[in-house]
Amino acid sequence: MTVTTRFAPSPTGHLHVGNVRTALHNWLWARKHGGRFLLRIDDTDLERSKEEYVAAIRADLAWLGFDIDGEERQSVRFALYEAEFERLKAAGRVYACYETPEELEIRRKILLSRGLPPVYERRPEGAPVPDGVAPHWRFRLDHEAPIEWTDLIRGAQHFEPKTLSDPVVRRADGSWLYLLPSVIDDIAMGISHVVRGEDHVSNTAAQIQMFEALGAAPPAFAHEALLVGTEGKLSKRLGSLGMADLREAGIEPVALAALLARLGTSDPVEPVTSLAPLIAGIDFARFGRAPARFDEAELALLNQKILHHTDYAAVAPRLPAAIGEARWLAIRPNLMTVAEAAEWVPVFDGPFAPPAPEAADLPVLDAAAAVAPAIDWDADPWHALTDAVKAATGAKGRALFLPLRRALTARDHGPDMRQLLPLIAKDEALARLSAR
Repeated sequence: MTVTTRFAPSPTGHLHVGNVRTALHNWLWARKHGGRFLLRIDDTDLERSKEEYVAAIRADLAWLGFDIDGEERQSVRFALYEAEFERLKAAGRVYACYETPEELEIRRKILLSRGLPPVYERRPEGAPVPDGVAPHWRFRLDHEAPIEWTDLIRGAQHFEPKTLSDPVVRRADGSWLYLLPSVIDDIAMGISHVVRGEDHVSNTAAQIQMFEALGAAPPAFAHEALLVGTEGKLSKRLGSLGMADLREAGIEPVALAALLARLGTSDPVEPVTSLAPLIAGIDFARFGRAPARFDEAELALLNQKILHHTDYAAVAPRLPAAIGEARWLAIRPNLMTVAEAAEWVPVFDGPFAPPAPEAADLPVLDAAAAVAPAIDWDADPWHALTDAVKAATGAKGRALFLPLRRALTARDHGPDMRQLLPLIAKDEALARLSAR
């Protein structure tokens, strides 16, 4: 069996971190098993679906590094849905219903008032059909066939069909709801594993009977705990945090993947620089059932750690021309994002306006200006400079190093000066040390 997974977003908006996590786990699972990862655009809602969102979904997946092995669109598959619908109708597994939403709501309240579950009550056989009312259609669950499956995350699952409402699969206007087209597509596309949020567990119970009614074996299912914010609940922020926001914030795609791959598992989040370790490590048996907490501050910190190990070649196209490999290696331990590298160009090449030195620092700076011309800039100029200034002034520690760092970089903190100073032209450094 070829492992085949799918990511099935609706193009009614942009991807956010929650559904990107679902895409990631499907992609990782397929890649780990040498299988296929398919993109299915669930665009049955013709009014709300937009091509700009389809393009954005493809672009976001490409940015994340999730290559796809094929793409389908539900909007071109209506003939298939119609044929399978007719087959189910002929078998008595879908049936017409005529209640209005108001009537269903009244009946729901009556059942609840009696302490009964609000399960849809089927009309008796032969009940009169109202004139002039277009029906909606429900899938008839087999009440005599308990629904069971072993979830890759949640373990053994059991549902009694009589406790579930027959799900609506088609509206009165002929448009499709999610459940049945998804099953038809999963069969046609050869989907072996469905990985999605735990909010779909009850959908899965109904869909398993749909697979069986269509003569197909259900795929394996993995229902993962939902993503929540740091406050421990679903938040509007998570629902709106899109890839454009993260790109603008300077988040590396591998940082987002590294965090989302491990949230909700017992494994530590690690600062990887490629997706390969995440592919090797995906294991649904290590996923827990507690909500997975997504923390933007943790993502930013992870992004910083990853940059500290990122090779120059991986970021070179995004760096200013003035930042070559040696300069990148010098400054990367001090970067939160790649974009911050541009802030170091003036430190290396100017224009540069060193801060006015404090009176207490003048002896150190005067000594530095005096000894610097004789220093070999191709060796280890930082240690040669500090050793000479220390010998001339007796300054040491912070009183020695901070005035020199400020004069040379206009910053109190930054990269290791042993790496940084040789990357500043000697004439430029001498001018800075002499400026008053």
